Order: sequence, then structure tokens, then C-alpha cells
Amino acid sequence: MDILGATLRVCVDDLEAAVPFYERLAGGTALRFERGGVQVAAVGCFLLMSGPQAELEVLRKVAATIAVTDVEEAHKVLSEMGAHIVAGPLPTPAGRNLIAMHPDGAIYEYVDRQA
Repeated sequence: MDILGATLRVCVDDLEAAVPFYERLAGGTALRFERGGVQVAAVGCFLLMSGPQAELEVLRKVAATIAVTDVEEAHKVLSEMGAHIVAGPLPTPAGRNLIAMHPDGAIYEYVDRQA
């Protein structure tokens, strides 16, 4: 399994107010989408999320988003290593993802850009 990088997950109260700061900080334009009632803006290495508190509480439990070449391969490797697959692999607006709890209890989202 090849890890390509990681994205920092940031829950914000006001996405519209937060996006310009992070766009300037990261030097890029945010890619926006919605998922499960949560508004999301991806800019640079930041994934900004805003929405209902109940949804954000779940999202806050995920420490980071890790980009991999192939989520199916990540699923196999993580399972073999004793991780608990919480959800996925599932399609997303940008590819596929899965949520895994590592044996130490840390929870991560793994994503790829494959359709």
C-alpha cells in the first residue's frame, strides 16, 4: 500500500468565513462539495467541514485523511494488520474511501482518486 500524503481535517462553525483564510494560507482555490449534510471545502492539505453538530462529532473522531493509490489494497493490508474496517470502501465525489480503526484505537479515513 502506497501512502501519497495526508490531509488535516478541520471542523469550522462558518465555512464561508473560513475558506478565504485557508485559500490564502494554502495558495489555492477550495474544491467544495457536500456529503451527508456536511459542507466540505478541500484546499491544499486542509479539509474544512461545517454542518450539524451531530455529524461533526462523528467526523471529529477521524484523526486525518490519508491518500493512497488504491483503497481496495489499503483495505486488504489494514485488515491483515489487525485494523477494524468501520466503513467502506465506498464511492465519494473524488474517488473511494474507507474508515479504519487501527489496533491502537486511532481512526483514519483512507481515500483514493479512482472511480
